[in-house]
Amino acid sequence: MNHNDILRRLRFALSLDDIATIAIFKLANYEMEKDYLSMLMKKEEEPGFMLCRDKILSLFLDGLIIQKRGKQEGVEPVVLKGSERLSNNDILRKIRIAMSYRDEDMLTILKLANFRLSKGELSAMFRKPDHRNYKESGDQVVRYLLKGMTIKYRPDAAKTSTTPVVKKSKYQKTNKPRQGANPTNKGKITPEENNSVWGKVDPK
Repeated sequence: MNHNDILRRLRFALSLDDIATIAIFKLANYEMEKDYLSMLMKKEEEPGFMLCRDKILSLFLDGLIIQKRGKQEGVEPVVLKGSERLSNNDILRKIRIAMSYRDEDMLTILKLANFRLSKGELSAMFRKPDHRNYKESGDQVVRYLLKGMTIKYRPDAAKTSTTPVVKKSKYQKTNKPRQGANPTNKGKITPEENNSVWGKVDPK
């Protein structure tokens, strides 16, 4: 999966049209242009397709957090730099915060998509990268979570749609860090952000 797939599927699951999507980006202080959004929503084989950068997906998820949870005074979304990457673990964490999901909620949603994960395996994905029990999330977990969210929030649409065959994208990321990059730094929350809503998961 590339970030375009994730943005497209998340929009579908939450029934977000272009106007609503642009408004979410604006909450994260990003002025998304409709033409640019249209290019991000295209598939790779379609003319005009443009790859969704880590920065763009991160800003959308941060805007979704603000929309669902409210803006935390004095705290602004962190804009990823060109060398920083948004991992699958980061994506799961941001979705979890935005939707106020507990472990049980996420496991239930995954089960709706016929994907089973133990609570321990899920918890390992939300640990810090340098923790000995940290586990990297593969595309499969994100894909089935979004599928489960579609079944939960759009049951009629989920019944009439079929799961597309997922082809390996030429833009698909690997879990290997770039040469010279610090693998523990990708998507890592800095101390300044640690107390923000983006840096922690509601323990309830």
